[in-house]
Amino acid sequence: MGSHETETGKTLPTPATSAGRAGLDAILARPGKAVIALDFDGTLAPIVPDPEQARAHPDAVPALAALAPKVAAVAVITGRPADVAVRHGGFAGVPGLEHLVVLGHYGAERWDAVSGEVSAPAPHPGVAAVRDELPGLLGREGAGPGTWIEDKSRAIAVHTRRAGDPQAAFEALRGPLTDLAARHGLIVEPGRMVLELRPPGMDKGVALLDYLRERGAESVLYAGDDLGDLPAYAAVGTLRSEGTPGLLVCSGSDEVTELRERADLVVAGPQGVVGLLAGLAAQLEG
Repeated sequence: MGSHETETGKTLPTPATSAGRAGLDAILARPGKAVIALDFDGTLAPIVPDPEQARAHPDAVPALAALAPKVAAVAVITGRPADVAVRHGGFAGVPGLEHLVVLGHYGAERWDAVSGEVSAPAPHPGVAAVRDELPGLLGREGAGPGTWIEDKSRAIAVHTRRAGDPQAAFEALRGPLTDLAARHGLIVEPGRMVLELRPPGMDKGVALLDYLRERGAESVLYAGDDLGDLPAYAAVGTLRSEGTPGLLVCSGSDEVTELRERADLVVAGPQGVVGLLAGLAAQLEG
């Protein structure tokens, strides 16, 4: 991967697009007006067979703590409950991350490091109905060993990664789960060997735009790895068309090509994301 000489005369990995290069230059030129927004699983934390065992890359928190004081804000935007991402990320009580925000459940929940508290609306009633019906549906559909349910409280996810044929199980369940979700006013969000049933109306794009407006951001970096990150990519694309520079980073995956095709910069998974964050922090020293 090449390097990109910025307006500051320093180098970082080269975005593949002119829009990405402009976004990187804008972040470095006025970091106090830049927001760094990041997915959690697959971006800050390596993908593992059991999501409960997912933890942020060991260098993620140090890199974030070095970068956060130099930019307008850092936000983690995730489909997980906010408190779970905070716990698995090790974000609480870290010097340098006093103003970190975690937007959980695609923005339906918000954790602020400054207060240490989560704010959220009442859960959608369809989630409880799906929770009750889902085990029976999986039995009727013949979901075999290794297919399992993750209860996210405000959403329900069905994982197939540990099934004998993960992709076949994923495809077999997609239709029935979509029908079940629709009956209860929910939608299905497909991901990397996971189908998540959740309320409509919130996605990472909505959450990102709302937060950028709140912060008065003049540039943005967004990094993600999965289909749920596409709305955030689209939001950054909209902002760029309106004159706000942005850099789209893909935490490289062979399982999901859609983000790679749309990204300005592809890095080697969470390790690559952490390296980029640390590199940005180093560029902004002084």
